[in-house]
Amino acid sequence: MSNTDITSAEMDGMGPKGTKLGLARVLGPAHIWGLGVGIVLVGEYMGWNFAVGKGGAYAALLACWFAGILYSCVAMIDSEVTSTVAAAGGQYTQAKHIVGPLMAFNVGLYLVFAYTMLEAANAITFGFLIDTVAGMTGHEGLDQRPFIILSIMFLAWLNYRGVLATLTFSLVITAFAFCAIIALFLSTAVFMSDSPLRHVELMTDLPYGWLGVLAAMHFGLWYYLGIEGTCQAAEEVRSPARALPFGTLAGIMTLLIAATLTWYVSVGLMPWEYLGQAGVPLFDAARLSGSMTLMVLLGVGTMFATLASANGCINDASRAWFAMGRDHYLPDWFGAVHPKFRTPYRSIIFLVPIALVFALGAPLDQVITFSILSGLLGYTFMPMNVILFRRKWPLDTIKRGYEHPFHPIPAIILLCLCGVTFFAVFLGYGSQLVAMLSFYIIVSLWFHFWRYRFVRRAAQFTMPWPRPRGY
Repeated sequence: MSNTDITSAEMDGMGPKGTKLGLARVLGPAHIWGLGVGIVLVGEYMGWNFAVGKGGAYAALLACWFAGILYSCVAMIDSEVTSTVAAAGGQYTQAKHIVGPLMAFNVGLYLVFAYTMLEAANAITFGFLIDTVAGMTGHEGLDQRPFIILSIMFLAWLNYRGVLATLTFSLVITAFAFCAIIALFLSTAVFMSDSPLRHVELMTDLPYGWLGVLAAMHFGLWYYLGIEGTCQAAEEVRSPARALPFGTLAGIMTLLIAATLTWYVSVGLMPWEYLGQAGVPLFDAARLSGSMTLMVLLGVGTMFATLASANGCINDASRAWFAMGRDHYLPDWFGAVHPKFRTPYRSIIFLVPIALVFALGAPLDQVITFSILSGLLGYTFMPMNVILFRRKWPLDTIKRGYEHPFHPIPAIILLCLCGVTFFAVFLGYGSQLVAMLSFYIIVSLWFHFWRYRFVRRAAQFTMPWPRPRGY
């Protein structure tokens, strides 16, 4: 057996009446690309523009590129470690094998809350879009709540029915949403004889100085937040060593292109004061272009982007929750696999009410910040994780599907950028940052003093690796 592969028998979940069932290995590199880009692309359609409000158009561009560096480091590190630790749970499973149980438990929670809050934000945006379209046709004041509930319930049902159909659906609508961004750029910047872009008139200096650039890093993460979710499909791809690095690295390159084009078109059509608080900036840009075709295309693209992101979030959050249940970090009831559809169905169903509570009862910016902070905490762990991984199992001891270059420079850059972003979040949402850190500390204490007694340490290390260096 290859050191980069894990058989389904080694990573089984428990089915009904003790039946041993594993997740189905049915995905290819294109599904990994669709999962990673699908979760994130909604950040190009909405959310990133709050960085403009924090520091102006140039600050948002700098935040876009600095966040791009951060996530490029995340993608390279994840590609190496996950192509080797190819199991459901992604970064949680990495921490379990490389660092230890307490870190693994926290990383698992970071993942679940980051994706569940992002799912809620997508559902809120979907309801807002339906209301906006209804208002344009003369039906103003539409109740958004039924559409929020319907979107979450439909996507949860799709995830329940099977991962191949789920991620194929994400792949198709993600590709459409990405092509819509390319079409908007080409139409406004290249093919229109009288381009509507007015960068000279609309672009200004940094209205809040360099402090605004720092503050913009908070929402700069929204350009790429979730690309690390490709790791959650590691146990369901046919060839983890090939599909995971290819899909993840192709995904971050796609997002870098989409983010830069999105910024360029949006700041050329809208003044930064409006753009910084717009709900759906790319749809607004399409309307300002004067083309009905572009308006329809970007309207559908925005809806598809929100659905693709919410769909991927349900997939990833349920895999992390399932993996924690299978390892007894949570009640093992959550570690069950559906006997027919081969999905972690109990975890999928359990997380639906949590997403609905936040989607129906919390402001969008608070939900986004909750997701960003949870993701940021997970990224902060990754430098230590990969440094320990290289130290315990050097390159000549384990076969890897991908080896990230210039180690440990990406880990150091990632850690520095995470520190800068924490400070940026503190500037605008200090009380929420403190509240979240307090929550995770309390839950960590619960795990250490109560739940850890149920964890079977010897049973959770499933990788066929040699003993770590210096053991």
